[in-house]
Amino acid sequence: MDTYKKPSPEIETPAVCRSCEARHGGICSTLTVSQLVELNKYSARRRIDAGNEVIGQGENVSSYSNILKGVVKLSKMMSDGRQQIVGLQFAPDFMGRPFLGESTITAEAATETEVCTFPRSVVDRMVAEVPEMEHKLYDQSLKELDEARDWMLTLGRKTAQEKVASFLYLILSHIDPESDHRSTFDLPLSRADIADFLGLTIETVSRQMTKLRKDGIIIIENNRHVIVPDSDRLREAAGID
Repeated sequence: MDTYKKPSPEIETPAVCRSCEARHGGICSTLTVSQLVELNKYSARRRIDAGNEVIGQGENVSSYSNILKGVVKLSKMMSDGRQQIVGLQFAPDFMGRPFLGESTITAEAATETEVCTFPRSVVDRMVAEVPEMEHKLYDQSLKELDEARDWMLTLGRKTAQEKVASFLYLILSHIDPESDHRSTFDLPLSRADIADFLGLTIETVSRQMTKLRKDGIIIIENNRHVIVPDSDRLREAAGID
């Protein structure tokens, strides 16, 4: 006589992943529900205060992260201690380079940041098993390469005003995706860091910010909060086609 077998419950997406931006736009978007459940077993969320390192240059890589909220500053240091900001990462970017055992950069939280971390061994295994995840990481690498080339143009050929406007447009176009206010943001870097990133002096950065404000392209409140009434005008000021 056949015995009734209760049907297996349908696997559901982990609750913590359902509203996660990385689930919809980051590497996790490439995973099936069962693969997401498996990865979730090893994941942990971390809050990182502004100014704290996520990983230092030369450190062994034991985990990777999805940025869920905030801005991460990437820097490289020379042997004599000189340092250069070489990039910024935003949600839902993936931090880390699979199969690389040592970090080639320093990653530091520029703002209060939230990340979802995974053990390196788990992600490396899943990258080998899930072609879509590998393709997603490849696409992000190409996107970062394109952005690096654009930034070379900014640093090498643009005027001081275009450089500052380009920086502001970069932040505007990458602000936290969960924000309802897409035309406002807080500057994630200090004036000194902005100057370092753009190859300008602090005085020049401040002067160009003031000019953009007087021209009505931006509004600055409390020295850090920026409002962009018309993104097309900012884009034009940045010399972006």
